[in-house]
Amino acid sequence: MSRRPRHDVSVLRPLTRPKARRTLVCLSFCGGGTGPYREWAAVLDAGTDLALVCYPGREGRYSEPYARTWDEMATDAATVVRTAAGDKPYVLFGHSMGGWMAFEVAARLEEEGGPRPAALAASACNAPHRGLTERDTFPSMSDSEDELIAWMRTGGLLPGYITTDADLLEMAVDLMRADIAVRDTYRYTPGAFTTAPTQVMHGVDDTVIDPAVAEEWAAVCRDDLTVTTLPGGHFYTPEVWRRLPTYIKALTPDLSVRH
Repeated sequence: MSRRPRHDVSVLRPLTRPKARRTLVCLSFCGGGTGPYREWAAVLDAGTDLALVCYPGREGRYSEPYARTWDEMATDAATVVRTAAGDKPYVLFGHSMGGWMAFEVAARLEEEGGPRPAALAASACNAPHRGLTERDTFPSMSDSEDELIAWMRTGGLLPGYITTDADLLEMAVDLMRADIAVRDTYRYTPGAFTTAPTQVMHGVDDTVIDPAVAEEWAAVCRDDLTVTTLPGGHFYTPEVWRRLPTYIKALTPDLSVRH
């Protein structure tokens, strides 16, 4: 595992809420950083803090080498989530590859004695015990640079200043390929499960998601499982993404959701 600098830049906290009752801890998707989650600070209630996990090789951890394998990234992420959670209850969220990473971290922390998340929210991902299937290897290492750029545009990963700077665009593509390489080493640990209440969220038009997603996730969840279908594709619609925390059952327990 890579060593972090003395000034810990592994967790970004867009809010200053030392008296918050709980924390939403977010793990990013393939090729992503903390940017797509920062706008969620505007929709969280006053009792919820926001902690965004930064993987090696990007943003404040740019000087660190990328993780090379799934195990290396998961080990690092579990360490960072412990820091992000602190001594408060926390909801662990991950989108796409980050959903598998959230499950992995939850299972590891539970096996190691905690702190277990109060709830797990896995967005836009199939059940992890299926392993890598054709549905899950998108984007792919075989994709061209143009195809990867198109994917990153869909996920909001390419602000205008990046698309107009050839060097920054090359760095973004390199980051995407590094994360794809990590994802492609994923292997489910036989018997791994979570006892945290789990919510699986996905877009109604997301072709990545297997139709049997509810039954498949039930195989690795030992507590309450909720499946929530929302408008849009793999990244929902822009409006749904902007307000996605308001659909997380553990943060808004009185919200009626579609199952």
